[in-house]
Amino acid sequence: MPFRFTLRQIEYLIAVADSGSVALAAERLHVSSPSISAAIGQLEAEFGLPLFIRRHAQGLSLTEGGRELVAEARHLLQAAAALGDRAAELTGAVSGALSVGCLLTFAQVVLPRLRRSFADAYPQVDFRQSEHDHAALIDALRHARLDAALSYDMQVPPDLTFVPLLALPPYALLAADHPLATRASVTASELAPHPMVLLDLPYSADYFLSLFAGPKPDIAERTRDMGVMRAMVANGFGYSIANIRLGSDRAPDGSRLVFVPIETDLPPMRMGLILAAGAAQRRTVAAFVAHCRATVTESALPGLTSPRT
Repeated sequence: MPFRFTLRQIEYLIAVADSGSVALAAERLHVSSPSISAAIGQLEAEFGLPLFIRRHAQGLSLTEGGRELVAEARHLLQAAAALGDRAAELTGAVSGALSVGCLLTFAQVVLPRLRRSFADAYPQVDFRQSEHDHAALIDALRHARLDAALSYDMQVPPDLTFVPLLALPPYALLAADHPLATRASVTASELAPHPMVLLDLPYSADYFLSLFAGPKPDIAERTRDMGVMRAMVANGFGYSIANIRLGSDRAPDGSRLVFVPIETDLPPMRMGLILAAGAAQRRTVAAFVAHCRATVTESALPGLTSPRT
């Protein structure tokens, strides 16, 4: 008797296996936890074996049989995607699922508008989005949870492909009454004696700190939240550094910010697309890459403004 299950159930299974938690899998896939739990229960009943060991307060871990079935499930989803791509080639349509991640620091102003214009152009694509730090994006791409991710060219592994879109030089965020706020530009050495509010995200923080070849910065505060960083700077707790200037000169609490370019010999960070291995061969992914190249340009930044304007 053949097994009966859906690709959506298989997707839920892989999400729980990767996250070790029904709640995290539900958050990642934007569905309810009961839907995930029901799918796992149905698969265990259909296959006739437990897939996970449930430990109180420690999440879920795969059984030996569960590990083998999850490995086959990954191949199944890849084969289903290839089947959809082949059908799209035969019909000339761009359709099927597309999972796109975006770096937390600029997701709010880049991803929704970019998704809207892509969905208008390709309504048959099932677009799924998520937001993470850079390290989590890399992990999701390597485990085939994402087809593409918008981020920076920060230590991108050789098994992934980076497609550059924009070069973004660094700038300092300052409170309106900061001593350096009236400068046309500043150097890292001039910033170093002042208190710093570090946006402490994986890889990003390393880049910001690499700007200080001479005197090291006085890190007074750390935060992983872009909005909190902007508000702390605007309220005088220190300057910060970023490569993307949002479209407003106001912090979330309404306080004013000033943006001053940083003079440096280091190359600017590049925003672009990071693609999973082999993803560029898929018709839907190729269409998204082409759309990003046409949309994310220096003359038409989606939701952003140039640091030098």
